[in-house]
Amino acid sequence: MEQIGRKTENWSSRFAFMMAAVGSSVGLGNFWRFPYTAGENGGGAFILIYVLCAALIALPLLMAEYAMGRKSGMSAIEGVQSLARAESKTQYWGIVGWVGALTAFFILTFYMVISAWLLAYVIQAVGGNLHGHDAAASGQNFRDIIGAGEHPLQSKWYILGLAAVFIAANVIVVGRGVKGGLEKAATILMPAFFIMLLVVLGFSLMNGDVARTVDFILKPDFSKVGFGTFLSALGQAFFSIGVGVGLMITYGAYLDRGTDIPRSSAIIAGSDTLVAIIAGFTIFPIVFAAGLPEASGPSLFFISMPVAFEAIPYGSVFAVVFFALALFAAFTSSISLMEVGVSWFEERQGVTRLGASIGIGFVLWMIGAGYVFGGDYLDFMDFMTEGLLLPLGGLLCAVFAGWILSRDMLVSELGEGMVMNVWRFLIRWFVPPFIAFVLVFGFLDKVQDQYHVQLPAVLESLLGPNWTAPPAE
Repeated sequence: MEQIGRKTENWSSRFAFMMAAVGSSVGLGNFWRFPYTAGENGGGAFILIYVLCAALIALPLLMAEYAMGRKSGMSAIEGVQSLARAESKTQYWGIVGWVGALTAFFILTFYMVISAWLLAYVIQAVGGNLHGHDAAASGQNFRDIIGAGEHPLQSKWYILGLAAVFIAANVIVVGRGVKGGLEKAATILMPAFFIMLLVVLGFSLMNGDVARTVDFILKPDFSKVGFGTFLSALGQAFFSIGVGVGLMITYGAYLDRGTDIPRSSAIIAGSDTLVAIIAGFTIFPIVFAAGLPEASGPSLFFISMPVAFEAIPYGSVFAVVFFALALFAAFTSSISLMEVGVSWFEERQGVTRLGASIGIGFVLWMIGAGYVFGGDYLDFMDFMTEGLLLPLGGLLCAVFAGWILSRDMLVSELGEGMVMNVWRFLIRWFVPPFIAFVLVFGFLDKVQDQYHVQLPAVLESLLGPNWTAPPAE
């Protein structure tokens, strides 16, 4: 019989928790995904939708996950099941934790590879060998550039080796536990991260095209907005802040009773959103100053930025700081995502933290090898996690917190009063229908755009030959 019990470790201080929580939120979502997603979806229009999704959808979910974690004192999977039992509901509600934990794992599979790319760029930049490739001018895409010429990502075995190094660092930190691993890494790396962020921001504002950046970020282009934009903004908010993957339930299990969950959640969500916007102001001024396109997908970060740094004074120096900054952010997030699975394994009898970390790390490396040698798999998993699994995990969590858990159970974690009333209304009546609506129509829109599926033909096959498509506008 497996023994399940409450966590025996807690965050040593509120500062340690805040650094770990902000570190778990601030990651590749802010630096790699956010800028190019904004560039492809109307700049300021996307950012406006993203901020609304973060405030009205992701923040209530963040509060819910912390409350569920602290109330149960267990991993995401076991915690949800224990809360369901306490409410005399079926344990099948454990699907909330399972979807979140599996999503965290799937994200980690490609997160580790992208982090290996970052490590390769840092090494190249330190050696003064980082040279850009103007993908827009040459007509080549991201994959074409990697596959030809002198490029940091060209050697697949080299990248696989760097992935092993990055995964090993994750295994060491997570295997050391909460106090000796997670919070110690966060309390060292996050202050350094914010110092580096301000340095790069100042450099970008002094050497880049600030006027065009302000116009791009603050002037919405609603002509590029569709259902897919809302799904991208929602997925970006989930991916960046870290909800919908069981991560914050896991971190909540280590919270002490003195931590104010609503206030802490607002600070964490606000900090993450602020960093994402600052990332835009660090990247786009340099991109615009170099005359490069803003809507260039992943190439914006890995192809355009080296080109941009070559075009400005002292760019080679700041390229080191910039890619090291992104690598720091990636590491603080990856150790948090790994903790979701390790926390669950730790609750099983006879499984140590270090053993669970090594096992998960080895599986991640094996799957990462498939991504390294077949890049299309990485693109597909990125698409599926952002477009389907993250919103689905958030939807299930909102339904569970809003309709399955009683108000009395959550009052003990979130307090009574106006904050509780507003949160209760949002988590029950606004968050689930909004996510469901955006998930269905946004996913169909993104499938059509990503894979060129003709939806009228699909609907005709489902609804019969008498169905006709509406006239084109």
